[in-house]
Parts: sequence; structure tokens; C-alpha cells
Amino acid sequence: MASTFQRTLRFYEATIGKKALIAVTGAILVLYVVGHMIGNLQIYLGREALNAYAHKLHDLGPLLWLVRGFLLLAVVVHIVASIQLWLMNRAARPSRYVRQSWVKATFASRTMIVTGPILAAFIVYHVLHLTVGRFHPGFNHELDVYHNVVAGFRNVPTSVAYIVAMALLGYHVSHGAWSMFQSAGLHHPRYMPIVQKAAVALAIALFVGNISIPISILAGFIR
Repeated sequence: MASTFQRTLRFYEATIGKKALIAVTGAILVLYVVGHMIGNLQIYLGREALNAYAHKLHDLGPLLWLVRGFLLLAVVVHIVASIQLWLMNRAARPSRYVRQSWVKATFASRTMIVTGPILAAFIVYHVLHLTVGRFHPGFNHELDVYHNVVAGFRNVPTSVAYIVAMALLGYHVSHGAWSMFQSAGLHHPRYMPIVQKAAVALAIALFVGNISIPISILAGFIR
């Protein structure tokens, strides 16, 4: 048992271990945000459809909280491993760097290390706002999710913050989705351009789908 734990610990302490953990947790979180968006888009089907969806989730009881706890753990592990990997790469970086290589190799990762914690902070606010009801004066605790979403996004600063966060999420996914393949050692010069385009397409779909809700509410299409 001890030797297995030690091998696992050594694997995690290595760069490849951290990359693998980032890839796995990243895949879990990407699947979640896609599913979350699909669920939220039921708002276009009307109050009854969205509230029925919310009630089905609520009826899961302890299982729902178990899933939430698992997702929270995935977020924490993803951020911690990403920061540790970034610090390891920074420490190993030679003092003299060719400018072109610096831009190509580190610009995306430097941006990811900033957008990640910002998105984590937004997730906390988003949960407190639309799940718990904090920062939401018109929150309905009777599980009227349709009302809570519409009333919440009628606040312009809240909608703007959400749209900005979705833009950051889109960029994060556009880079992270294809880099997961590299981290897992599944990259190939022939297929990586396709994977990169698919990652960008996914990021755009998430951005457009998610921001369509506050925009539709502010425009009066959803009341």
C-alpha cells in the first residue's frame, strides 16, 4: 500500500503527472459546462420546462450534493495542479529566451494562469447568486429557477459580468480542450489542427449559448 502511494505521489510530483491530472480534471469540467449550458438553454422552452428540469435535479437529493462536491474538488485540483505546473515551468525556464519562442510557448499558459482563478471566483459568485440566493434581492426560494434567472439577469452589471466571464471561459476552453490531448500524449501533427479547430468551435458554442440567455432577458425576449 505504501509503495503504491509513493509511486502515485512521485508520478504527481513529476511534470507529466501534473499534466495528466490537469487533463483529466479539465475534461470533467468541460463535460460539466456543456451539460450545464444544455440544461440552462431549456429556458427557451418556457417556465415549466426549466423548472421541471430543476426539480429533477433537486430530487436527486444527496446525489446532487455528491456531484457538486466532486465538481468542486475537480476545480480545486485543476487550479492547484495548474499553478504548480506553471511554477515548475517558470523555475526551469532559462534566463535567456528567444522572443519568438517566448511568445509561442508561454503566452497561452500565462493567460490561462490568470483566467483560471478569475473563473473560479466567478463560479463562487454564480453559485451564491443563482443557487443560494445571495446578492439576488428578488430570489425565489420555492425553486422557481425560471424567475430567479430572469430576475437575476435583468440586472445589467450582473449580465455584463456574466458575459465577460463567458468570454474568459471560451478562451480557457479553446486552449485547454486541445492542450488536454497534448498532455495525455495523444497529439499528432496530422490531427492536432482538427482538434484545435474543434476546441475553438466548442468554445464559441459555449460562449454564444451561454450569453444568449442574459442578452435575451435584457432585450425582453425572455420575460
